[in-house]
Amino acid sequence: MKLGLLSAILSDLSYEEVIDFASENEFKCIEMCCWPVGKAERKYAGVTHINVNELTKDKADALLGYAGDRGIEISGLGYYPNPLDSDMEQRSVYIDHIKRVIKASALLGVNQVNTFIGRDPGTNIPDSLADFRKTWPDIVKFAEDADVKIGIENCPMFFTMDEWPGGKNLAMSPKIWEEMFAAIDSKYFGLNYDPSNLVWQRMDYIAPIYDFSEKIFHVHIKDAKFFPEKYNKVGPFATPLEYHAPKIPGYGDIKWDEFFCALSEIGYKGAAVIEVEDHSFEDNLNDRKRAILQSKQYIKQYVL
Repeated sequence: MKLGLLSAILSDLSYEEVIDFASENEFKCIEMCCWPVGKAERKYAGVTHINVNELTKDKADALLGYAGDRGIEISGLGYYPNPLDSDMEQRSVYIDHIKRVIKASALLGVNQVNTFIGRDPGTNIPDSLADFRKTWPDIVKFAEDADVKIGIENCPMFFTMDEWPGGKNLAMSPKIWEEMFAAIDSKYFGLNYDPSNLVWQRMDYIAPIYDFSEKIFHVHIKDAKFFPEKYNKVGPFATPLEYHAPKIPGYGDIKWDEFFCALSEIGYKGAAVIEVEDHSFEDNLNDRKRAILQSKQYIKQYVL
């Protein structure tokens, strides 16, 4: 496995500065954020460390050269919109940019894109799956033709009232993953696996590693702390941030020894990328850097 970081938390820094930080602190890889240039729609979104709309072969070679000279690999390109948005015009914008990120990934020789399935939060699961079956085969075919794998992150994207009641990402549970992969049987279509999103849903985060071993293309390292006393006050229909908090590794409920044991047992040798969304480390850039380095210090007992 290769220990890396997700660049979203370093939004203040340029591509080169992110590479330098990773190299100086002996990371092996980075998932580079590739949102369209502009205003962020939400926290941790809207980060553009590679502008795929302006990427040429010469620019791609320069980016790769800069990273390679410093011993850093790009593990994937990250863009996490809602490609099943109820607004069809907005949906088209998101899908178009996903395809641009796929083309950029191929141009860079990275051949890995991480994203969301999306969902209209006002629809039920069967209707959302039907929408997925109509929309996503074309995207996956586009990725297949480019020889690029798509890793779907398993975050429900249900945290705040604007995402109520169903969340903005359908790919939230193993049952739904089964439906997804049955509908689109492709070696280019898999998971960007994040255990923390199963923790706060009170689900087993180890068993799916074995059940979906061939579909885990990329891994996010993020912890989550569930607060039973808060949950007992608000119940399961509250917005999830009312009873849990994203944390850096070691500050939440994940048993990381069991997690990495499972990954090693399935023979996973891909990227394990630290994703920081811990509100306790958000005051300034130095705090966010400290969160990354503290996470690395903890995780390096499992991944060097």
